[in-house]
Amino acid sequence: MKDPSLKAPGAPRERLAPWLKKRLPPQDTVQQVRKLVDGLELNTVCQSARCPNLNECWSRKAATFMIMGDICTRTCRFCTVPKGKPLALDEREPEHVAEAAERLGLRHVVVTSVDRDDLPDQGAGHFASTIRSIRSRLPESVVEVLTPDFRGDHTCIDIVADAGPDIFNHNLETIPRLYRRVRPGASYEGSLELLRRVKERRPEQFTKSGLMLGLGESAEELDQVLQDLRAVNVDILTLGQYLRPSLAQLPVERFIPPDEFARWEARGRELGFRAVASGPFVRSSYNADEVYEALGTRSGAGSR
Repeated sequence: MKDPSLKAPGAPRERLAPWLKKRLPPQDTVQQVRKLVDGLELNTVCQSARCPNLNECWSRKAATFMIMGDICTRTCRFCTVPKGKPLALDEREPEHVAEAAERLGLRHVVVTSVDRDDLPDQGAGHFASTIRSIRSRLPESVVEVLTPDFRGDHTCIDIVADAGPDIFNHNLETIPRLYRRVRPGASYEGSLELLRRVKERRPEQFTKSGLMLGLGESAEELDQVLQDLRAVNVDILTLGQYLRPSLAQLPVERFIPPDEFARWEARGRELGFRAVASGPFVRSSYNADEVYEALGTRSGAGSR
């Protein structure tokens, strides 16, 4: 049954709220990052997902690497990453990611990926190889991974967790009621179980999750999701405004005012998240280094 709270996917693009404006930073450094990424044949989620923060982040030499190609095996309705049959893995990619991170001088390296349901291990081994390559070149860096759900396969989840990232991020993205429309092929309960599994197996690792607001969720539904995340001991929460990247994706139902994001940040802290980033332009990896530093410790042990 169609959810009456959602508009037709072909509806015209929404006019942005006045607080969703950004100044274009100087482009010299942005072009340097672009040249480096292209030269090493790497992908970034910044480009593939048409992130509104690309120019700002790249002007600070901060980029989020997207491994295992730029073709995804899932059909999430909010994402503009191309869908289809992916290419074979590039065995050089883990080392290229590490080289790019080193040349950019990154102290906080964020790595995400497309879904690779076509692979026997769904790409878990490639994540682990990338983590090890970064550690080899940048032993003092913070390594953060943003992973798919691995279809709930504990073996795959464990491979990545055991590779030792400082932060294991997996986004819920939205409330359970909207999953079928927003994240077809994914499971809300499965995503919670992944986060629970990581914290149980590796309590020293920080776990992190995020949601997009403005897709039709109610305040009561969102609050329940935050409680669910705390119930599995998630440490870090990110909340941002969903922005329709193209007319092929779901429309925005509502633009959330900055003061409402501030109230959700306060609610997150009240519930016990150790760090909360909440705002219209917040994304999983946006200012990830600052969010990490706000934790004030390098150990995830002892979180509730």
